[in-house]
Amino acid sequence: MSGDPAVQAAPMPPPVPLVNAANAITALRLVMVPLFVAMVIASDMVARDWRIAACLTFGLASLTDFVDGWIARRYGLVTAFGKVADPIADKALTGAALVLLSWYDRLPWWVTAVILVREVGVTLLRFWVIRYGVIAASRGGKIKTTLQILAIGWYLWPFPEPLSGVGPWIMAAAVVTTAATGLDYTLRALRMRAAARA
Repeated sequence: MSGDPAVQAAPMPPPVPLVNAANAITALRLVMVPLFVAMVIASDMVARDWRIAACLTFGLASLTDFVDGWIARRYGLVTAFGKVADPIADKALTGAALVLLSWYDRLPWWVTAVILVREVGVTLLRFWVIRYGVIAASRGGKIKTTLQILAIGWYLWPFPEPLSGVGPWIMAAAVVTTAATGLDYTLRALRMRAAARA
């Protein structure tokens, strides 16, 4: 019988509200980007207190990247806004930090270029194959993100010698991991597209 509860269609889950905890944290990270930039400029990468403030702001903003994603998945708060705004906020924060470090001659421009080209390239790859599936973040990608955050934070914090010399080594590991994972994502995207078209 059509009225039998056993054969009735399951009720549709309620739509996820746009205004939720995960999206609020993502929006907060976007707001923190210009605040972070202002602090670095105020420090001129010389003033100790401003460099510490910039480093702490960068670290807190980076932490929100892990928090908003966990909240969205844990409590079913994934939205179209979050899917778009989250990577934009990530790239804006990392990109601003790298450009500023290169601007103040703390980081070679080619390092900034390699990382930014990889980040933008992987984002475009994800959009390119989105009709065939989602390229999930790999373990290597998470290691890459952690190394980038650690390296940038190390450059920002006013470490004395010889501790300040550790930063370039962390950044070197970040660059290698960034390039390797970029190649991995490219191969995964090509395989996904080829399999879907076949």
